[in-house]
Amino acid sequence: MQISLWQTFYIKPNEIGILYHRSDFKKILQPGTYTYFGWHWQVRTFDLNQPEAKIENLELLLRNHSSELEQALVVVRTGFNQAALVRLGQNWISIAPNQLRAFWRGFIEVETHLFNLEESLELPAEFVQQLRGITLNGIKKFQISEYEIGLLYVQNNFVRPLEPGEYAFWSFDRDVSVRTFSRIVPNPSFPLEDVLIERHPDFVSDYCEIVQLQNQQVAIVRYQGKVISILPPCSRKLFWQGVEVEAIDISNDAKLPSRLVAELVSGLPEALTLSRSSLHICEVPTQHVGLLYINQEFQTQLQPGKHAWWVFGRSLQTEVFDLRQQAMEVSGQDILSKDKVPLRLNLTAGFRILDPLRAKNSLADITAYLYKELQFALRGAVGERSLDALLEDKGAIDRSISEYIRQKTADYGIEIDSVGVKDIILPGEIKTILSKVVEAEKAAQANVVRRREETAATRSMLNTAKVMEDNPVALRLKELEVLERIAEKIEKIQVNGSLDSILTELIRINRD
Repeated sequence: MQISLWQTFYIKPNEIGILYHRSDFKKILQPGTYTYFGWHWQVRTFDLNQPEAKIENLELLLRNHSSELEQALVVVRTGFNQAALVRLGQNWISIAPNQLRAFWRGFIEVETHLFNLEESLELPAEFVQQLRGITLNGIKKFQISEYEIGLLYVQNNFVRPLEPGEYAFWSFDRDVSVRTFSRIVPNPSFPLEDVLIERHPDFVSDYCEIVQLQNQQVAIVRYQGKVISILPPCSRKLFWQGVEVEAIDISNDAKLPSRLVAELVSGLPEALTLSRSSLHICEVPTQHVGLLYINQEFQTQLQPGKHAWWVFGRSLQTEVFDLRQQAMEVSGQDILSKDKVPLRLNLTAGFRILDPLRAKNSLADITAYLYKELQFALRGAVGERSLDALLEDKGAIDRSISEYIRQKTADYGIEIDSVGVKDIILPGEIKTILSKVVEAEKAAQANVVRRREETAATRSMLNTAKVMEDNPVALRLKELEVLERIAEKIEKIQVNGSLDSILTELIRINRD
């Protein structure tokens, strides 16, 4: 048996080998056949279709054999604040900081790029285009549309604005984010506006309009002629450039001029929604008057129309009074008459407010006061009269109430136009009694009339008898009249004898 002391190694065309002797690096073997004497030779092969060299103890080998290894390898070493991009043919990989990576030369084209993260986290535009559609570890990409502005934040600290375009940033061990804001919306909600204003004045001056108000100022911000914001005193706000700012001093007069009332109150609904929390609005209809109080003190009367005031730093109150005649109903009042008959009455009154200021300053509740006084007047007028007196003269109640209430309201600027009792409702048993009384009265009146007529008839008959007694012709005419009446009620009359004996002799009447 022969034992060969020679070892033969074959490196394929798509491979590369590393020759070791007793685990010591000796050389790089290109594709081909190699023969070595002895048992302590070893070859480790690597597939060049996998371009990254996964070599054990690469750091130690490079330290001792760098010149020979670097002829076959592209070595990428990143520092603490460095990152790298490696292009392997059509593919890309990213390398994080503090890494050592190696790639075989020649079989696949290798291209490396080292980046200093202390100088900039942003990748140059040519790399952004080449990496389009490729997702790599440690790289964040952002797309800013043409109508947007992006704000770049690193570790939650603002860095700079980003114009429309494509961007990519290294994000190894860093929180990189971009917050996009539409340029179409002129009042964006910037994060930490005060920090942007204080720490980044260049950004504010280049892109923004800053509104900063004093203690007695408000501001109306418009964009393309429309109100987009109303700012209270002492506020500070950022807007995109292109807005119009109208600052208003409210220290002396908080009332809005008519042009602003038309814009903020009577204009677009969006403007009214924005201004509702900033304005005190009062609408006075025609035939009405309003009273304005500022900080609980009366200021002026308000004529019909729309009025508005800035509410900041003051307390405003308005009250509107109707100057037209108004009606008040006092219904269902249960009152005892002077003769202890329970009655239920309904009263109506017409009144008009002549002096709203006097009425407001003197009375806490005008309608409640009028209602109470009308109740008192009604009770007094009814309680002083018996039922018969009330039923005979209802107008007396109206006059009594009217005289009373006019005296009570004259000092408060209220005019009473009319007072009247609409209904007097009697209990059921009282109604029955009154019905019987009325019935008895009417029966007695009918009896008197009947007796009077009977007396007149008797007197007439007596006069007629006297005439007939002295005049036989008249008596005969009366007889004929009686006969005519009888003939009207029968169909046939048979008379025996002459006409002279009609009434004194037998008369036979046959009725069929």
